Amino acid sequence: MAEQVRAIRTRRTILTAAARIFEVHGYQAATIAQILKEAGTTKGALYFHFVSKEDLAQAVLAEQDHSIQVPHRVSKVQEIVDIVMLHAHRLQTDPIVRAAVRLTMDQQSEGLDRSGPFLRWVEVGVPLLEEAQARGELLPHAVPAETAAVIVGSFAGIQSMSQAICEYRDLVTRVSAMLRHVLPSAVAPSILASLDLAETRGARVYEEALQASLAQQAQEALDTVG
Repeated sequence: MAEQVRAIRTRRTILTAAARIFEVHGYQAATIAQILKEAGTTKGALYFHFVSKEDLAQAVLAEQDHSIQVPHRVSKVQEIVDIVMLHAHRLQTDPIVRAAVRLTMDQQSEGLDRSGPFLRWVEVGVPLLEEAQARGELLPHAVPAETAAVIVGSFAGIQSMSQAICEYRDLVTRVSAMLRHVLPSAVAPSILASLDLAETRGARVYEEALQASLAQQAQEALDTVG
């Protein structure tokens, strides 16, 4: 058990170090030597967990999807809003998420498949929008796959603009404005009126999701002991 815990911690240390290096230097310029120095670990430890720089980069890309889960909402449109606002909040506060987005948007990352995050976010959005459609939350002409792709693409552009102008300091403001402009083209007016699009929404969802995650971990630990 102790060895397993150490292995998990070592992997996390390496992943965090790689994220910092990728965020600063980009994928192409980043080196394994820089990551090892940042992590303070050995080459053997790194290659035990990751077979290559590309493998490390893909792990960083995937990390943005799995750390925090938005609780289910009665309104599926609100759930989508919460996912978007949470991601904006994490971009401002989490270096691994920032590095993942840097990798996703880096057109100089030769040999790195950057399509995964875009496709995964669309895959998250489509079933939620289909459920929203079935519940009458969308306008009759709305096509869930199209709406999901527009939201993902719009977010990508807005976050890139915010990063270039002020290092994400105004990101939640811009994302809230984006949602206010995009959602009326697909969402029923009665649902729009009930949505929480506040700039503080992402931070509040983060705290809620974090508490839910900690409670689940505590319950799983009790179940294991039992």
